[in-house]
Amino acid sequence: MSLERTNPADLPPPSGFSHAVSVTATDGRLVFLAGQTALDATGTIVGDTLVEQFETALTNLLTALTATGGTPADLARVTIYTTDVPTYRANAPELGRVWRRLAGRDYPATALIGVVRLWDETALVELDGIAMVP
Repeated sequence: MSLERTNPADLPPPSGFSHAVSVTATDGRLVFLAGQTALDATGTIVGDTLVEQFETALTNLLTALTATGGTPADLARVTIYTTDVPTYRANAPELGRVWRRLAGRDYPATALIGVVRLWDETALVELDGIAMVP
């Protein structure tokens, strides 16, 4: 199994994502990761800022991935939902540092979607993903 990240020269250089991720698999599993917010083990949203909540949500997503036998490098696709796109954009450098510290530099194909609200009313961000796990 392999993931190939492609960033065509005809597109703007990506920062913190890949334009395309191809999966070649003969002995792997496609893993769909449910949306994760900044819930702690008691079911309470933790973190007052978007960056704090992003770190917890990403940690939760990676915990689910690890439980399937996967690693951050196996992520092919991540969708990020936020209730505050301007704040997300303003904090992009710090969010990138959080991503690299927790997930490394093998960036999946990624989309950011602004939403009115999330299931947990105090959640500012939610991440879901698709991984190809050997």
